[in-house]
Amino acid sequence: MGEADHSGHRARLRARLLDTGGDALADYELVEYLLALAIPRRDTKPLAKALLREFGSLAQLIGADPDVLRRIDGLGDGAIAALKIVQATSLRMLKGEIAEKPLLSSWDALLDYLRADMGPLDIERVRVLYLNTRNMLIRDELASEGSIDQSAIYVREVVKRALELGAAAIILVHNHPSGSPEPSRQDIAITRDIVAAAAKLGVTLHDHIIIGGNDYRSMRAMGLI
Repeated sequence: MGEADHSGHRARLRARLLDTGGDALADYELVEYLLALAIPRRDTKPLAKALLREFGSLAQLIGADPDVLRRIDGLGDGAIAALKIVQATSLRMLKGEIAEKPLLSSWDALLDYLRADMGPLDIERVRVLYLNTRNMLIRDELASEGSIDQSAIYVREVVKRALELGAAAIILVHNHPSGSPEPSRQDIAITRDIVAAAAKLGVTLHDHIIIGGNDYRSMRAMGLI
């Protein structure tokens, strides 16, 4: 495909994007057009399709670590930055949906944010959301970061931090890089330990959410809390 052909093809993609808001574009076409902004003199369709095959989905591609993306032939820092700005913008918008609102009444928005932020991760992370008496977010903190298959949640540290922040309630969140959100025996045991320790000090554990890819489990909804 010559340069004139590239220009015409991209103009047609742009027109469809502007006319439909992107609904009429396939995932590979969205990636193709995005990459074309960073690599203007190249046919980016093959690269876009290859990236989606490699990472499995648009969400996994956008959320991939930059060091992993740098291993892809033909993907330079400019193109990687284009992908990561989409992720950063998406997360900023999703986080805005839960800012300054009671989280328990913004549950779907919270889950959307957590799935987008933690679903693509290839290491396990534990986050604690600390809430005030109106269930509004005081602090969102990384509690621990483990290997690809395990991460520690320290009961004493979680409860101590809640007291330091004057939190009335907490929500635990962690991800399973395996893609399965099903809680393990250890997940259940530690959650129940935190429930008991926090309750003694007047702090409520609302839920423990486990993210696995684009899926999740609520331990409260499962009757485990």
